[in-house]
This record gives sequence, C-alpha cells and structure tokens, in this order.
Amino acid sequence: MGVPQAMAALRDKAALVRESLQKSQTITESMVSILGSFDHRLSSLETAMRPTQIRTHSIRRAHENIDKTLKAAEAILGRFDLTRKAEAKILRGPHEDLESYLEAIDQLRSNLQYFTTHKCFKSTSGIITHANNLLTKAISKLEDEFRNLLTNYSKVVEPDRLFDGLPDSLRPSATSPGKRNDSKKDSDNQKNSENAVYTPPTLIPPRVLPLLHNLAQQMVQAGHQQQLFRIYRDTRASVLEQSLRKLGVERLSKDDVQKMQWEVLEAKIGNWIHYMRIAVKLLFAGEKKICDQILAGIDSLRDQCYAEITANSVSVLLSFGEAIAKSKRSPEKLFVLLDMYEIMRELQSEIDYLFGTKSCTEMRESAQSLTKRLAQTAQETFGDFEEAVAKDATKTAVLDGTVHPLTSYVINYVKFLFDYKTTLEQLFQEFEESDTEAQLKTLTTRIMDALQTNLDGKSKQYKDPALTQLFLMNNMHYIVRSVRRSEAKDLLGDDWVQIHRRIVQQHANQYKRISWAKVLQCVTIQGAAPTGGGGILGGDSGSGISRAMVKDRFKNFNAQFEDLHMRQCQWNVPDSELREPMAESGKSPCKYIKYKPEDLERMLSEFFEGKTCVEQKR
Repeated sequence: MGVPQAMAALRDKAALVRESLQKSQTITESMVSILGSFDHRLSSLETAMRPTQIRTHSIRRAHENIDKTLKAAEAILGRFDLTRKAEAKILRGPHEDLESYLEAIDQLRSNLQYFTTHKCFKSTSGIITHANNLLTKAISKLEDEFRNLLTNYSKVVEPDRLFDGLPDSLRPSATSPGKRNDSKKDSDNQKNSENAVYTPPTLIPPRVLPLLHNLAQQMVQAGHQQQLFRIYRDTRASVLEQSLRKLGVERLSKDDVQKMQWEVLEAKIGNWIHYMRIAVKLLFAGEKKICDQILAGIDSLRDQCYAEITANSVSVLLSFGEAIAKSKRSPEKLFVLLDMYEIMRELQSEIDYLFGTKSCTEMRESAQSLTKRLAQTAQETFGDFEEAVAKDATKTAVLDGTVHPLTSYVINYVKFLFDYKTTLEQLFQEFEESDTEAQLKTLTTRIMDALQTNLDGKSKQYKDPALTQLFLMNNMHYIVRSVRRSEAKDLLGDDWVQIHRRIVQQHANQYKRISWAKVLQCVTIQGAAPTGGGGILGGDSGSGISRAMVKDRFKNFNAQFEDLHMRQCQWNVPDSELREPMAESGKSPCKYIKYKPEDLERMLSEFFEGKTCVEQKR
C-alpha cells in the first residue's frame, strides 16, 4: 500500500473517532440533564417528607416523657405508700413493737428528705408539712417511751446488793449488819491485794440498754438533744442519790460535825470511809458504764450527763470529808484523818478515770483538794500531839507510882502510828521530797522526848523521893519494853533502847538507895570495931557495942521497916520482872543466888544447935 492509501485510511479512522466522540458528548450531556432532573425531584421529595419526620420525632419524645412520668409517678406513689405505712405504725405508738416504730421513723425521715429534694411536684409542700407534723408526734412519743423505759428500769440499789459487790473482807459482818469489819489489818490486806474484786451492780438490765441507745440516737437526730439530756440526768441523778441515802449517806456541815460527841463522830467517819469506797468503786463505776452504753457516740452529751448525774452525790460525800478536815483538831482525830487520807489515796486512780473528762473537772479537783486538806490537817494534828504531850498538865498523880495514863496513852498512840507507817510516809511526800523514814524517826523521837520531859515534871509532885524514883522507873521501863516489842524499835534503833534501859537502871538504883538506906543503917555497925568477936548480938563488953545499942538498933529497924512496909505496900510495880531482885534479871541467877529467903531463915535457926555437918546434910 502506498502513502496516499495510508493517509486516506488514517483520515477515515480519524473521522470515525470524531463521530464517536460527538456521540459520547451527546450522551454525557443527556445524562447530566437526567441527573439534574433527579436531584430536583429528590429535593422536592425531602421537602415533602420533612413534616412527617418532625411528627415522628415528637411522638418519640412524647413516649419518652410518658415513660419518665410513669416512673416518677410510680416512685411518688411508692413514697406515698411508705409514708402511709409509716404513719400507721407511728400512730399505733412504740409500745407494741419499738423496733418497727424506730424503722417507721427512719422511713418517714427518708421520705421527708425525698420530697424536700423534689419540690417541683405540685403537692410536695403539703406532703412535707404533713410528714414534719407526723415526725414531731413520733419524736414526742419517742421521748415518752425513753422516759418510761428509763424510769421503769432505774431502781434504787438496796444496800445488800451493794455489799454483795464488795470483796469478802470488806462486807458487813454477820454481827453488825450495815457496818464494815473493824479489823484494820484485814482491811489493809484486802485493800493491798491484787485479787480484790469489786463487782458494780447491774443498774439497768442489759437487754434494755440497746433500746435506750436507739431511742437516744433518734432523739438526737431529731434535734431533741436537750430533752434527752434533761430526761436522762433527772432520772438517773435521783436514783443515785436515793441509793446513797438508803445506804446511810447524809449531808453534814462543819457545824453538825462540831456538835457531835466523839464516839458518834468516829462511827460516822468509819461509815463515810465505807460509803466512799462503795460510791466510787460500785455506784459511780456502774453509772459510768450505763451512761457510756446508752449515750454511745454522743460524746459531749454523755460526758455532761455523767457529770451532772454524779455532781450532787460527790458533793455530799466530799463535803463531810471537808467538814472533818476543817473541824477543831485533837490528838484522837489523827487516826481517823489518816484513815480518810488512806481511802482518798486508794480511790485516786478510780476518781481520775471516772471523772477524767473536762465536764468532770470540778469534781476531780475537789477530790484532789480534799486529799491535800486531809494530809495537811493530819500533819498539823501530829504536831499538835507532840505539843500536847509536852504541855500535858494533869494534876492528879498516880498515888502508887505506877505507869501514868499519859505514858500508856502516848505509847499506844505511837505504836498505833506504826500501823500507818506507809500512809505517813505518803503524807510527808505531799509537802516535800525528803527521807520520809528519817522524818518519821525525828517526829517519834521528839514525842518520846516530850513524854520523858513531862514525866520528869510529874515525878516532882511526890513528896517521897523514893516514890519519885519508883514512878520514873516504872514509866521508863514501860516505854522501853513497849518500844522493844514494836516496830518503833527498828525506827528508833538499838542505841536508843540501850540508853533508856540504863536510865531505868539508874532510877531503880536511886529508889533502892533512898528507900533502904535508913533501914540498912539499923543493921550495920558504923564506927565500932569489935574487940572480942561478939558482933552486933554478942553482948560482950569487949564487942564495942552495948546490948542497949543493939536493942535500940532493932527498935529503929522495926520502926523504919514497918514505916517502909506501910508506905510501899501501897505502891505498885506492875511489871513482874521489876518486882524481882535485880540480880534475878540476869542470864543465870542460879549461879550466884544460892539461897532463898526461907532457906536462910531455916539455916539461921539451926545455928548453935551442935549438929555436925553430916547431920546437916542429911
């Protein structure tokens, strides 16, 4: 094929392509026109469908609102139903079923909170008002129930029940009901024993305590805290005070104490010590226990309640102690003051625990103040005793020269003090940190010195100097013997005992010298030397003494001895070992005292009878 043919063929193909392109363009334009028409129609359809879509959405939202409303209505109806049921229980009162009553109050309180947070409902305000009124009635009935329960189960505690809570050794004896055992040793042993058990009485049955606690909680939640406080305080305080009165506790003033006879006052002090122990360890402890349980979780109210319940009872007890501590001092009061001081020391830890809160500060400090006051008064009384011994001006002398009542009183006083040795040492420490045993030794020595000085003065009342010495010998011997047999010996020491034993011996020697000097002179030849061995009874002219002189000597001896006998048979040496010859008080008198008076009398009667020694021995 040539070029022209090829060109012609190429032109034909180009014309064919051009024709194809023109047809494609025409089809495209037609499609665009058709598609444009569809778009217009769809837009018109969408416009036509829009109202239907809007109605469908509104219907769906309406259905949702209806569901919500139905649910809200159902909840409200449920709350109404619960309120109706709670109201029915509340109107019946708490007597039939207290637990259900308390649940009804909780439910009513919950409903009230619900309606308060849904105030958009038209009838909400009316419901809230009704619920509040109903709740007020419910709490009022609750108060009555709390008061009735507390009153009905709060009974006065009989003394016998209180005694049952004491350790055995502190319970009243069978012979003296209502009184404590008088054995101080038993009391001290029990008091210091770690096994001493005190069992507070059951003031309110345990099964009632949870109910009272729940009632108290409901009253506090309702804002009736003060009503709860008044009911609880008045009820329990009255019962506590009546229990103490039934036990024997009474309010006594300083004037009442001053007017009492000592025997009566001493008995009341003994009872007060017993009452203090019972009140603190049993009644106050029991009161705190139930207060902690009933008012658990309401701390400020609980502490204040307990403080006011016990305040008057504590005041009555402590006021008696204060009256004794402030009353006129006298030596016999020292031991009861020490007893009172002891019980306050013994109870101090319990008092600090029971009255440890801020609300009880005044009572705690009052107890501490009484302890200090008793210690101070006891110390001053101790000092008064020393002065009273030194200045005792008893004019009536003991006629027989025996132990003076002052001596026995002072010695018994000092011996009794040593039963309180530990207490005295504690007492001294109240005021200063020092060697308490040295301080006690100093005070005891001063009392002994004061007694000895006073006895020296009293001895001068006797006209007979022999009786003076006998009196001092008797009294000093009594002092020494008593000290040796008591704890005072350990305190005063062996040197003190030995020094005063020598003093006793000195008075005994002085008595013998003064009493028997004139008598012995009558049987002693002074200034006459025998020349013929006749002696006092010889009658020989060379004997140096005449028969007349011998007779005169015997006459004087008889007169002196009879006078001595007449006077001294009225005197008294109460201690048997002092009545024996001084030699017999040694360790082995048989070694050097061979003959008794009756032996000598028999042997003298055998003189000059011509018997041989063998016959004598037979």
